[in-house]
Amino acid sequence: MTTGTSGPRALSRRRLRLLRWLVLIGLGLYFAIPIFSLLEFSTRGVGLTAARTLDAWQRIVTDETVFPAILASLELAVLTSLLTMALMIPTMIWVQLRTPRLSRIVEFVCLLPLTIPAIVLVVGLAPIYRWMAQWEKYLIHTDSILILVFAYVVLTLPYVYRTLDTGLRAIDVRTLAEASRSLGASWFTVILRVIGPNITGAVLNAALLCVAIVLGEFTFASLLSFVNLQVAIQQLGLQDAALSVAVSAASLIFAFVLLFLLSFAGRRRGTTRKA
Repeated sequence: MTTGTSGPRALSRRRLRLLRWLVLIGLGLYFAIPIFSLLEFSTRGVGLTAARTLDAWQRIVTDETVFPAILASLELAVLTSLLTMALMIPTMIWVQLRTPRLSRIVEFVCLLPLTIPAIVLVVGLAPIYRWMAQWEKYLIHTDSILILVFAYVVLTLPYVYRTLDTGLRAIDVRTLAEASRSLGASWFTVILRVIGPNITGAVLNAALLCVAIVLGEFTFASLLSFVNLQVAIQQLGLQDAALSVAVSAASLIFAFVLLFLLSFAGRRRGTTRKA
């Protein structure tokens, strides 16, 4: 009886394991083949019999257009992530604890950029930037690409909201806050030291989404006459295809490495908390 029941179960487990490996291999090939093609093209020498060369990859650091654009995009990604988290985390926690009736309104406002095309957002933000230019001595310099941070915060709101909302719904925010407040903790302590560590995974995922969106953004920078990573890649594609492809491959590899590091950090923190 035991052999008869364990046999079909073992066969089912082997089939499920085989199916899982087939799916993983298929997904791996789906992502690996385009990246391999980018690497092959960017290292291709001039002529059919020319040897492989890393000249295009070396010029990523030395090119006067590419390297400043990469630094600018990385700065935008970091600033956008920090500003969005500083805005959204306290707001969402406060709404859940103190004003739950406003949750639908906050959700509607945060998800609204999904329904508005990027080009329409640029048309709406352009007059605001022109108004800010009149107060340039008191505000951030409007000729700096870092001014795009405010537009990118709006662009990333829907994704950050959904990610943080999922993380907050997975824990009992009200109980944690009431217990901390009863022990004399301030609201700052409740948000930073009590609720914050319990949504680390959601915060990391939201930060990763911010970085990915900013590094892949083209419309805002192009229409507002700034040169970020994607604008530089588009311009290079008209002049130097090998360098353009090398920069594209490097940005994809960087995104994969960042995803792996953030997922590893979140998993390790969760294991430490359980211990």
